[in-house]
Amino acid sequence: MSSEFDPRRLNVQAFAQAGATLSAVDLLSKYERLLSETGAPGADREVRWAARGEQQTDASGHARVWLHLTAGVSLPLTCQRCLGPADIDVEVTRDFRFVATEAQAEAEDEEAEEDVLVLSHDFDLRALVEDELLMALPLVPRHEACPTEVKLVVQDADFEAAQEAKPKPFAALAGLKTGQKS
Repeated sequence: MSSEFDPRRLNVQAFAQAGATLSAVDLLSKYERLLSETGAPGADREVRWAARGEQQTDASGHARVWLHLTAGVSLPLTCQRCLGPADIDVEVTRDFRFVATEAQAEAEDEEAEEDVLVLSHDFDLRALVEDELLMALPLVPRHEACPTEVKLVVQDADFEAAQEAKPKPFAALAGLKTGQKS
């Protein structure tokens, strides 16, 4: 990682003008919100990320500031199909364009394919990495193929046996009805 740029207080414009790159392999324990999604295990897992700054000139001759981000982590989550532990790979590749004001970012973000953010001299790149990984989490984590057979029944055999042993009040009425016909 370059000592010239600090990911916690990144001057995005200088980073893009330099065409610089930053990358790191951090412990998941540094990302509290992401770690809380795992229910606390896996603090020693690795979060890998890389960022590249770029400055492009648009058709009108204005410089545009870009940040290209890739990040990934394997999280220990609970499979919602078999309820067993599942290592879920979360990968992100995103492009961000930076503009001067919040109003401009809000106006352009609706129509742009890339995310539009406000230019900052103390941008927290690690917070962006965490935000993007959180948004990439699956809504329903599950194995591709569960390692154990998934039981797909609502009730078990004990429940059915208990139901059979219960007295049936309408059965007695049915007996009275058949007795009256004869």
